[in-house]
Amino acid sequence: MEGTSTLVRSRISEKAERPLLAVALLLATLLGAYVEVPLPFTPVPLTLQTFFVLLSGALLGRGWGLSVQGAYLGLGAAGFAAFAGASAGLLHLLGPTAGYLWAFPAAAALAGWGYRSPRLAVRALSLAAGALVILLCGAAWLGWRLGLDPARAFLLGVVPFLPGEALKVSAVLAAARAFPRRR
Repeated sequence: MEGTSTLVRSRISEKAERPLLAVALLLATLLGAYVEVPLPFTPVPLTLQTFFVLLSGALLGRGWGLSVQGAYLGLGAAGFAAFAGASAGLLHLLGPTAGYLWAFPAAAALAGWGYRSPRLAVRALSLAAGALVILLCGAAWLGWRLGLDPARAFLLGVVPFLPGEALKVSAVLAAARAFPRRR
């Protein structure tokens, strides 16, 4: 009888694991916005958000990762101080840095899709592709919103962030090894 109760507890904890991890990653993305380093030459700050966006895809898979990041945007849109600088609201989702935020769900889904692979190179490429989606969508919106030509938008919205994103991809690869991969 004891073996049965252990099995039941194990299945319950397995069912609760992914939703609990999803909530933890949602909160981590939110807290990652509070780690903000303004850069004097661009309106886009450095934050830890993209680390948690990519980690949510890697740990939860594409569907759950996308949902977590969509919920993050929903919290911010509803007025919860979820964005960089403790900002919130629909207007923030239309501001110069909105393109980065809008790319979070797609980036998490892309990271989660490739992270299913048993090959390290595929997982790393999917994370890097997710990071690039964020940067390129962000720079495109930034350029449009501020009336910048594409080259200037790329210089302000992508180039300064490439080294940090490479570090974040490496950190996600290392951190995700502590968790079993979801298939």
